[in-house]
Amino acid sequence: MLVAADKFKGSLTAVEVAERVTAGLRAVRPDLQVEALPVADGGDGTVAAAVAAGFERHEVAVSGPLGDEVTAAYALRDGTAVVEMAEASGLQRLPEGVFAPLTASTYGSGELLRAALDAGARSIVFGVGGSATTDGGAGMLAALGARFLTASGEPAGPGGAALAEVATADLSGLDPRLRSVEFVLASDVDNPLTGPKGAAAVYGPQKGASPEDVERLDAALGHFVKVLDAAEVAASPGAGAAGGIGFGALLLGARFRPGIEVMLDVLGFASALERADLVITGEGSLDEQTLHGKAPAGVAAAARAAGKDVVAVCGRLALAPEVLGRAGIRRAYALTDVEPDVAVCIAEAGPILERTAERIARDYLT
Repeated sequence: MLVAADKFKGSLTAVEVAERVTAGLRAVRPDLQVEALPVADGGDGTVAAAVAAGFERHEVAVSGPLGDEVTAAYALRDGTAVVEMAEASGLQRLPEGVFAPLTASTYGSGELLRAALDAGARSIVFGVGGSATTDGGAGMLAALGARFLTASGEPAGPGGAALAEVATADLSGLDPRLRSVEFVLASDVDNPLTGPKGAAAVYGPQKGASPEDVERLDAALGHFVKVLDAAEVAASPGAGAAGGIGFGALLLGARFRPGIEVMLDVLGFASALERADLVITGEGSLDEQTLHGKAPAGVAAAARAAGKDVVAVCGRLALAPEVLGRAGIRRAYALTDVEPDVAVCIAEAGPILERTAERIARDYLT
């Protein structure tokens, strides 16, 4: 049995999901061999998944999205670093109820990448998602040695809005070590940087941006692209990921890959799959978004290709059985099947998930 599930956002980490599912399965079959492989798609929780798979956790003091110091972590094993931008520049780093759509910076993400280079990383998986920022990766690039100056020769301020004032861009001072590492941009979205499907238009509102802010940010990002003469990069898949930090990563030579594919490779999913008879995947909500690059869809696709059965656990289920089947999931078990009150499901997700796993054990293992 292989448990390869993502987090239940706001309730359980991916590690906790695996622990609770394992406990429920063994309540019915105490002798059951269960292998836990928490997964992530490049967004928040990516470093935790890597650490659970045997990577070493490293902590470093970096700048948060508002410029205050935060302690962020990356994971390292055998020269491969897993760096999660949300650790430094994510919404989770903002005070409760506070947003800064125009001024939040990715500078700390650049510091985190630099720390991984300092630790000897030869390969970097850069997981992006859950950002508080829409600065096109300018802060990250600045932390790695780029210079963005206004017409008066002063450094441009932090955040996406300040990009409108950038008159010159100098990338010659970028950390030379970046040229010799394998750099992978791991994301579950493939949006371009600007336009109606770009970083500001699609994701700005969830970071607190008003319609006016979205328009201002999109225009500033467009101006930034012109200064850099990088229209082709800006139109590339993934450039709009995480407030445009994908654009910055692509400028650094990163190769874009779907986050869950990258993470399954890094975590050693293929070998774990070979040992499994049944795979349990899942996340907090199984819905249309799940089908577009989220972890359960990636796990199910890989398992189906290997001829393995997959069932899913979730807090909320919004996909019909035939849609699940096309995604390679035989059946989904929702916490709301056990406890209809969503608030109770969120507050008591762990115990309810254990009971759900007991149902799976009875359905498939007895």
